[in-house]
Amino acid sequence: NRFPQHGHYVPQKFADNRIISSKYTVWNFVPKNLFEQFRRVANFYFLIIFLVQLMIDTPTSPITSGLPLFFVITVTAIKQGYEDWLRHKADNEVNGAPVYVVRSGGLVKTRSKNIRVGDIVRVAKDETFPVDLVLLSSDRVDGSCHVTTASLDGETNLKVWVTAMENGAANFPTKYKPTSFKMRICLFLFRPLGPESLLLRGARLKNTKEIFGVAVYTGMETKMALNYKSKSQKRSAVEKSMNSFLIIYLMILLFEAILSTILKYAWQAEEKWDEPWYNEKTEHERNSSKVIFISDFLAFLVLYNFIIPISLYVTVEMQKFLGSFFIGWDLDLYHEETNQRAQVNTSDLNEELGQVEYVFTDKTGTLTENEMQFRECSINGIKYQEVNGKLTPEGFSEDSPDGNRHNLEELFLKAVCLCHTVQVNADQTDSADGPWHANGIISPLEYYASSPDEKALVEAASRTFYFYRMELNIYKVMKSNQLHKHRYKLLHVLEFDPNRRRMSVIVESPSGEKLLFTKGAESSILPRSKSGEIDKTRIHVDEFALKGLRTLCIAYRRFTPEEYQEIGKRLHEARTALQQREERLADVFNFIERDLELLGATGVEDKLQEKVQETIEALRLAGIKVWVLTGDKHETAVSVSLSCGHFHRTMNILELVQHKSDTFKFFHHAVTKLTLLSLNRIKEDHVIQHGLVVDGTSLSLALREHEKLFMEVCKNCSAVLCCRMAPLQKAKVVRLLKTSPEKPITLAIGDGANDVSMIQEAHVGIGIMGKEGRQAVRNSDYAIARFKFLSKLLFVHGHFYYIRIATLVQYFFYKNVCFITPQFLYQFFCLFSQQTLYDSVYLTLYNICFTSLPVLIYSLFEQHVHPHVLQSKPVLYRDISKNAHLGFKPFLYWTILGFFHAFVFFYGSYLLMGEDTSLLGNGQMFGNWTFGTLVFTVMVITVTMKMALETHFWTWINHFVTWGSIVFYFIFSLFYGGIIWPFLHTQDMYFVFVQLLSSGSAWFAIILIVVACLFIDVVKKVLYRHLQPTSTEKAQVMLCFCIQPDNSLRNDFSEICLVN
Repeated sequence: NRFPQHGHYVPQKFADNRIISSKYTVWNFVPKNLFEQFRRVANFYFLIIFLVQLMIDTPTSPITSGLPLFFVITVTAIKQGYEDWLRHKADNEVNGAPVYVVRSGGLVKTRSKNIRVGDIVRVAKDETFPVDLVLLSSDRVDGSCHVTTASLDGETNLKVWVTAMENGAANFPTKYKPTSFKMRICLFLFRPLGPESLLLRGARLKNTKEIFGVAVYTGMETKMALNYKSKSQKRSAVEKSMNSFLIIYLMILLFEAILSTILKYAWQAEEKWDEPWYNEKTEHERNSSKVIFISDFLAFLVLYNFIIPISLYVTVEMQKFLGSFFIGWDLDLYHEETNQRAQVNTSDLNEELGQVEYVFTDKTGTLTENEMQFRECSINGIKYQEVNGKLTPEGFSEDSPDGNRHNLEELFLKAVCLCHTVQVNADQTDSADGPWHANGIISPLEYYASSPDEKALVEAASRTFYFYRMELNIYKVMKSNQLHKHRYKLLHVLEFDPNRRRMSVIVESPSGEKLLFTKGAESSILPRSKSGEIDKTRIHVDEFALKGLRTLCIAYRRFTPEEYQEIGKRLHEARTALQQREERLADVFNFIERDLELLGATGVEDKLQEKVQETIEALRLAGIKVWVLTGDKHETAVSVSLSCGHFHRTMNILELVQHKSDTFKFFHHAVTKLTLLSLNRIKEDHVIQHGLVVDGTSLSLALREHEKLFMEVCKNCSAVLCCRMAPLQKAKVVRLLKTSPEKPITLAIGDGANDVSMIQEAHVGIGIMGKEGRQAVRNSDYAIARFKFLSKLLFVHGHFYYIRIATLVQYFFYKNVCFITPQFLYQFFCLFSQQTLYDSVYLTLYNICFTSLPVLIYSLFEQHVHPHVLQSKPVLYRDISKNAHLGFKPFLYWTILGFFHAFVFFYGSYLLMGEDTSLLGNGQMFGNWTFGTLVFTVMVITVTMKMALETHFWTWINHFVTWGSIVFYFIFSLFYGGIIWPFLHTQDMYFVFVQLLSSGSAWFAIILIVVACLFIDVVKKVLYRHLQPTSTEKAQVMLCFCIQPDNSLRNDFSEICLVN
């Protein structure tokens, strides 16, 4: 708030509640899109050429440059506008969602975008919070509410929030007293305001009928939106290579234009080449020689400007846009359970899927289902497994008489039933008897838990014991084969904290006995246990951990009345302390949780998504390093990394983790020492694989002064796990790798709103279509339903897209070199008079009609290797890594090949008719337009056949456009030159093509020149395949033995792939 000099209060202006993920608006679309498009070298270049053609007299019409430029700009703008319209549509669905706010003493229905800071908002059960709210009122007795943040972080477990008001339970929804609130903060002075009262946008209300809250942060100022990065234009490595190549070709163009201009004036300076009287320069022209020099230079620039392929960009845009549909149509990327297909939000990055070197993935909801399942337990040193809903001990029959064992089992299960903070669905607790029917049979309960581990344990225990929380502090427990219900009164809850790594409850049994039940990590329970099978339980816990299970130990303690009285007194004093409350509570908790009797341990599996381990292993074989970035605690993250194959048991794990709150100086020293130690160990041993575990705090300290050293350690590790990471820290890690000297291509994948900043920062962002929320999907470049689909997306689609567009780019430069080099050579024979070799119609249609479709169809359908081969042999991905097909060597090869073919075109035709040889039966000789048409005909056939040589996967469409392009050229030329068109001012090509085809020598020359051009290329391919075959070329040969007559793969195809 601002307070001016005169003391008048001026309300602060707050953001509205609109969420904006789009890039353009109606007003800025044209200027912003034009600015982004003219950042491309070719577009900017052709704009300059077009302006030059308008200003001076040039050999070609301005239409030859202006029309293709307009076409390219328009098509690209339509494509990008359509994609942004889809983003606007998604934003409008969110911003237009109906909400209820308190206004004028009553509830008013409005749209989400109309909420303002200070509005009182009502949210009902299973609704999403539309803004960041401070909880004012809840229908629950204690004024709390339960919330799931699955759409934010992928965690489906429930979290508890409490009201900010002293008596904010159920008393103001009827009369709406906050209408007199006037949006003043004084309402919250009853209780300190903390994060436990702040409900974040995107979270969902659960197990609570309704709540009221005041909007404090709206729109792009909400925490969810602040974790987004500003949306910027991502540019692929291929596009950057294209710009580099264009600059090189621009230098070639300038060289040819300057050389032609210099040679023209050098020729004019010689007296023997004095111009005839009808072409002599005027006095004005002689006096303005400098201006004419510049004019001639610009004229040559226009004459040779087609060496820069403007149609390349429009073809690339069409290829990306049309090719992106194949991802959505791929049934292998379709998830039947959720009826979700793969989704493409940005088609500009298709080929980048084939260049990924680092994958940054979230854990919860991305690698895992976030569904815990009870697997095993250990009770009094005996391992149990659940069989048909019953716990069956190892080494004992189900009916073996052992009263003590059954008593301990019952006590263990009671501990599991009571030691937790799980809630039952509020709809199932309305009746006095809760979920029990009159006949004593229990109905299925729906549990809500703040921890998925707790929920899994309670559900497992409920299959033997059933518990029901009737009131705030009363539990009803009933054994499955009995009708009698036991009532336990909850006296105290000793909350979990990361330092103690355990939680406890104190309950009163039906007999009045006071019991303490404790559960937590083995490192915090076993040292505090004085009795029980401690050694056996420790062995079982280690066995569970080796299986990738999440383990908890359970113990109990009985209190005498005197002990409980002292405990109650100490707890009351600590909880009412005004100073050092947390420290005093920790001391009391430690005093209570001692002299425990160990009951046993549990093993719970965090269910991984299907084929996660196989996918991570395939990524590793493809040369891609996987980093897991998660907000989970260290132990949980390491356990999941081991179970999903991210870490191997034989891997040497290096840890850079802050376990306790040490001083900055001490910890900074520890970070430096550990980093140096890690670096030495990695450099000394190149055989053993290394893994690194680092938490958010350690990462921040390590990057402050030892960034290079830390990055060196990370790059030498096979796998890196970052735990306790904030959303913006995830983005910082991605940016750190992305901007390193090697400039690797990064991919980030996640399912929650806390992954959005990481997804937007990476070169390629992939959203997982999680159970709730679509923030990650809406802000990603691609969206898939499951992590396992990543392998098909990269190894097949990414591989194909990269090969297709790499060939497309190189081929375009090649065919334009073939096109314009004869024009340059022709100037040596026409004394640099700027005479064109080709007709203007041929100049315009060469890239648009005659040679455009074969390469476009190739770039959409080409499959140089069968998709099953690419997916079963991830090592083939290495053949295209690091932009291998668009490096300097391939670029140089295609460029030299283009110049070689151009020289063969020109001088092959010149040898045929250069000495005024008569090739017609009537003794008539060919003229310059016939010569240019012969060169052009050979060129069209050769570049089309070159595309045919590059094609491995032939469909009827490929045949149609390849041979159809050649046929179309001949038919068009016959009609264009065989008819007098009244709308043309001049018709230099009249009857030229017919005359050319009437000569048998011309047909022979066409065939001979085409064969001479392509023969060397064929020989080169054959030699390289035999002498230096790549893994992909070996796979192509292997595929020939696996294809059956009906074009299907043999059944033992996968085995053949593994052997090879």
